[in-house]
Amino acid sequence: MPLFLYLVLLVLELHCAPPNRAEGKVTTCNSSQQNATFYKMSSINADFAFNLYRRFTVETPDRNIFFSPVSISAALAMLSFGACYSTQTQILESLGFNHTDTPMTEIQQGFQHLICSLNFPKKELELQMGNTLFIGKQLKPLAQFLDDVKSLYATEVFSTDFSNVSAAQQKINSHVEKKTKGKVVGLIQDLKPNTIMVLVNYIHFKAQWANPFDPSKTEEGSSFSVDKTTTVQVPMMHQMEQYYHLVDTDLNCTVLQMDYSKNALALFVLPKEGQMEWVEGAMSSKTLKKWNRLLQKGWIDLFVPKFSISATYDLGAIFLKMGIQNAFADNANFLGLMGDNGLKFSNAAHKAVLHIGERGTEAVVVPEVRFLDQPEITLLHPVIQFDRSFLLLILEKSTKSILFLGKVVDPTEV
Repeated sequence: MPLFLYLVLLVLELHCAPPNRAEGKVTTCNSSQQNATFYKMSSINADFAFNLYRRFTVETPDRNIFFSPVSISAALAMLSFGACYSTQTQILESLGFNHTDTPMTEIQQGFQHLICSLNFPKKELELQMGNTLFIGKQLKPLAQFLDDVKSLYATEVFSTDFSNVSAAQQKINSHVEKKTKGKVVGLIQDLKPNTIMVLVNYIHFKAQWANPFDPSKTEEGSSFSVDKTTTVQVPMMHQMEQYYHLVDTDLNCTVLQMDYSKNALALFVLPKEGQMEWVEGAMSSKTLKKWNRLLQKGWIDLFVPKFSISATYDLGAIFLKMGIQNAFADNANFLGLMGDNGLKFSNAAHKAVLHIGERGTEAVVVPEVRFLDQPEITLLHPVIQFDRSFLLLILEKSTKSILFLGKVVDPTEV
C-alpha cells in the first residue's frame, strides 16, 4: 500500500539536493545576497499564475475564479526541494524554471527571500504567508530536511496521529482556520486513512484602500450583467477620484489601478463585451509590465461592485495536466524527505476567500473612516463601471508578486 502525502491549500515540500548551508544563504529580507533569480522571479511567477489561471478557465468555464498564485508557487518550490531526478524536474519546469540554467540553490534562495519579504511587517497592511507540516508519528523525516524547510520556508512542524482520521482532519482544519483568521473553514473533508503527511500553505491579507469609498454613496440595487441573458443585483460603490488607468487598444480592455494604503495594489481589468477570452489568452508578465509603463493618473467617475468571492480547487488534477506526473505516481522520488522511497502525493487542495468593500479588502471591522461632504463637480470625467465580468489582480509592491488572481463573473455567487 502506498504512503500518501496530502497537499493542502497550496501544499507540498521535501528536498533532494539541499542548498549549501555554509554559503550563499539568505538570512534576512534586507540581505545584500539577493540573487538574480529573485529579481526575475516576479516574471516567472506571474507567467505561472496566468498559465494556472487558464487551466482553471477550462475546468470551470463561465464561473468565478479566485486563487493565490504566489502561495501555490511557494508550495511547489518546497515540493521540488524534497524531490529528486525527473520528479523534481517536472515540478520546476511547471513553475517556469530551467534546472540546468538555474541551480537549485538559487531557486530556493529566491523563494526564501520572497517569503521573508512578504512577511516583513508593514504598517496598515496585514500580510502573512507560511507553511505548516503535519507529520505522522511513525514517520522519521531527515533532520536536515526539517531544518531546511523551517529556515527557508518558515514552516511549522507538528507531529500528528493520522490513525485517527477524524481527529487529524479536525486538527488541520482548525489550524488553517486560525491562520487565515477564520476565512478558510473546513478545507479538508476526505483525508485518506493511509496519509502520513499533510503540508498546508496559507496566506492572510487585509488592507485598506488609499482612497476609501463613502458607504452612503453605495447603491444597493445596481445591475451586473453575468451573461447576455442573466443580470443580478449588487451593491455598487461609487467614487469620483484620481486613479491610474489606461485603455489597452490591443487587448480591447480598460485597466484601473486601485492602490491600498501601503505596499499593495489591485488591478481591475474590464474587457470590452465579448473580449474576455481574448484578454485571458494574452495575459502574461509582459502584459503587466506594459500596463505598468502606460498607466496614467487622472480623474475617474468609478463604479465598483461590493462583493465577496471564494473558490476551492482540486489541484491534483491540474498539476497532472501541467506535467507534474511523477509526484503522484508509484515511481515518485522523494528521497530528500525520508531517505527512502515509497512516498507519493494523493491530493492537492486550494481555497481562497476575499471580500471587497468600501474601505478595502477586509476580514474584520476596521476603524471608522470619516468622509467630508464634497461640492458637486460639474466637470465631466471618464466613467469606468465594472458592471460585467472583469479580472482582478492583487499585487504586493516590493516583490511585484501576484497575491491573488481571479475573474468575477457573478459577484453574487456563493
